[in-house]
Amino acid sequence: QVQLVESGGGLVQAGGSLRLSCAASGRTFAMGWFRQAPGKEREFAAAWSGGGTFYAASLKGRFTISRDNAKNTVYLQMNSLKPEDTAVYYCAANIRAGVVSRPSDYPYWGQGTQVTVSS
Repeated sequence: QVQLVESGGGLVQAGGSLRLSCAASGRTFAMGWFRQAPGKEREFAAAWSGGGTFYAASLKGRFTISRDNAKNTVYLQMNSLKPEDTAVYYCAANIRAGVVSRPSDYPYWGQGTQVTVSS
């Protein structure tokens, strides 16, 4: 069983930046970030898996995922934020290799952290 604890959400003005953190209680092979806006489905943002990074095409260039293996922590640096980035951001983890862009690929989830971008 892996527990995930997210932090770093908040309110920011458009054009600003935020960094989300997700600490895992055990070893993981893949860790990803998803987001869910009100009335919308949960969507993939970014993932770190087996030393590689993966991004939603629409977010690449503004979002950067990184991982501190010593701390079992993954970060999501979000720059040039837009109001449409407003959502609850969820961290997810898998202890096995596999596809990284679908919510169903991850058995472990954090509680979510709210990111609100004002215009």
